Amino acid sequence: MAKGVKELEKKLLAMPKRVEIAARKAMEKGADELVQMMRRLVPVDQGDLRESIAWTWGEAPKESVVLAESEPDARGLKITVYATDYKARWIEFGTIKMRAQPFFFPSYRTLRKRIQSRIKREVKKAIRFVGPVTQSEA
Repeated sequence: MAKGVKELEKKLLAMPKRVEIAARKAMEKGADELVQMMRRLVPVDQGDLRESIAWTWGEAPKESVVLAESEPDARGLKITVYATDYKARWIEFGTIKMRAQPFFFPSYRTLRKRIQSRIKREVKKAIRFVGPVTQSEA
């Protein structure tokens, strides 16, 4: 009986780590999809803006334009999508002399539900997972 309790305790202690790993992977995949779609939709003049669109964990690099960021969770898990090219805002929203050519919001609206669903699905899968505790979860 004691052996079963010890194993259960070990699995319960590993669950938060397993859930975090699953959430991280799903968030990374969603961020990759969002960045790829934005790069496909952004108008290309010289390609500087297209190549400057990226994502990172935590805060965006200094001097970059933050296009989107997730709310940080209790552990500080946060993804930021950014562009290092200063023209990102001008192209997305337009100026007096230049019409808007949105690339961020169409991408975001298209993928938002898909990304959220993937994260929820992967977290639920990690919670329901029954199996041995791996080294990274211990």
